[in-house]
Formats: sequence, C-alpha cells, structure tokens
Amino acid sequence: MAKLTNKGTNGTSFHDVTIKTTLSKLIDVLGEPQCFQNDGSDKTNVDFECETEDGDVFTIYDWKEYRPIGLNEQIEFHIGGGNKDVTYQAKRELQNQLK
Repeated sequence: MAKLTNKGTNGTSFHDVTIKTTLSKLIDVLGEPQCFQNDGSDKTNVDFECETEDGDVFTIYDWKEYRPIGLNEQIEFHIGGGNKDVTYQAKRELQNQLK
C-alpha cells in the first residue's frame, strides 16, 4: 500500500507513467500532500512524496496545469520514481487503493 513518506525523494523523475484520478481521492487514500499551492502559479500545484510497500520513494504531482485544480476534477497526475519499475509499482498500489 502506497503511503506518504518522510524519506527524501531527490533523484526521482518522470518515466511516462501517469494515473488519472481526482485530488480529493488522492487525499482520501494518502493524506494531505506535502506541497500544496493550488493557485496555478507554478508548474505544479500539488506534490505528494510517497513510498511503495517495498520502501521505494516516488512522487505524485500535477504537471503544467497552470490553473487551480478542482478537488473533484479528474486529471492525469504524473508519477515520478527512481526508475520505471518503481513508478509502475506505485501506480498499481495506488490503483488498488483508489478502488
């Protein structure tokens, strides 16, 4: 089960893995994001720093929406990780939690 982490997420990057969901659902399953400035003034409005069941760190964030995101608006969130396998594992865990 994916969860928020206090581990550093430096070195994570985007490997073409996304998940389509709402900000509200992510908050329900993960808790409040560590970075939350939902005003559209930057490349990201929200950033969750997380880890997989195996302890691998990853991030979930909106990318270049450049506008405030509605809590119940479904968008594609990027998943960043140390490698593609980590991002796919993170997506699988999140999909199970979002059911």
